[in-house]
Amino acid sequence: MTKKHPSIEHEFSAIWMDDFADIIKDAVDFKKQAQVNGFDLSIKEIFSFKGEGAIDFDNSKRVLPEYEPLELVDREYWQLEPGSYVIRYNEIVSVPLNAVGIIQSRSTMLRMGAMMVGAWWDSGYSGRGQGLLIANRPIKVYKNARVAQIVFILTKKADKGYEGKYQNEAK
Repeated sequence: MTKKHPSIEHEFSAIWMDDFADIIKDAVDFKKQAQVNGFDLSIKEIFSFKGEGAIDFDNSKRVLPEYEPLELVDREYWQLEPGSYVIRYNEIVSVPLNAVGIIQSRSTMLRMGAMMVGAWWDSGYSGRGQGLLIANRPIKVYKNARVAQIVFILTKKADKGYEGKYQNEAK
């Protein structure tokens, strides 16, 4: 027999169940991108890495490498060779103060030998985020392709949200 906790409602969910329209702007096709538990993010731009980066404990020595935008082939798609690429999403995401965003690859990416890697999107973050696309084999990526899904997990409500370097990026 399972004992119920008195402060948990009967229908409890740790996943964001409110309207994505409240927290996501600039979607290519909102109805197509809204999924049962998350929201598909699509590609606005792809960049290759140029130069060297550096990371340390307190960010006083942090250096991001330069990025070089890749050109579309026939204004329609990017032809990617095996390697790592920075992508910028089309969508502007504003993470609620009572949630954290987690990025996962869409299964189609995995089935073609590629994946999206993303960091946690902290409570209060707002911007047109970036992700890491790793291609293990040549792939063709069409403009606005849906490549990742963001899921919002409910957390304790923060009094103050993310205030780091990437706040309001590329809006």
